[in-house]
Amino acid sequence: MGELVRHSSPRNILERGVAHIPEDRQRHGLILSFPVQDNMVLCTYYQPPFAKGLALQQKVITERAGKLVEQFDVRTPNVFVPVSTLSGGNQQKVIVAREFSRPIKLLIASQPTRGLDVGSIEYIHSRIIEKRDEGTAVLLVSPELDEIIALSDRIAVMYKGQIVDIVPAAQVNKAYLGLLMAGVKPSEALEAAPASTKETEVERVF
Repeated sequence: MGELVRHSSPRNILERGVAHIPEDRQRHGLILSFPVQDNMVLCTYYQPPFAKGLALQQKVITERAGKLVEQFDVRTPNVFVPVSTLSGGNQQKVIVAREFSRPIKLLIASQPTRGLDVGSIEYIHSRIIEKRDEGTAVLLVSPELDEIIALSDRIAVMYKGQIVDIVPAAQVNKAYLGLLMAGVKPSEALEAAPASTKETEVERVF
């Protein structure tokens, strides 16, 4: 706690308990030519029990991947196929399984359901909420207002790189958030937003 990691290496940040679900799963979340089992240990492959010195323990890696495939409902013929052969939803589940299966303190999720079907979206949402309920801090970044409102406790709205307002998710609607996203000042957005938002304004705490 209290340790600055601004200029740390990616490995050091991961070892400090930070998990990441990237916006572009294929470019930044997976190595597409690698099998499912190798993608499951990208963050921990060099640590016991997955490695002894410089030697990877393939049997242990395979067993771990098999358990994660079952636990996170990854639809794949086996853990040896390239992860590129999986659907987008199942590729995302591989990332979630990898990131959530190690001890984490902070989860940064950037558009975690981008391009997924309804079933996969609900699954990813439920896993994020589960992590939050376990005490993990979650930073969710998304342009989807329904997703933001459904998953967030507090919402920070940004415009041109600046936070313009921080509001309790239970006390705002999409109209108010949309106005803030367009650069309207909070006081003006409150006047222009529907009555339901104005009625809850008195309850907001900053």
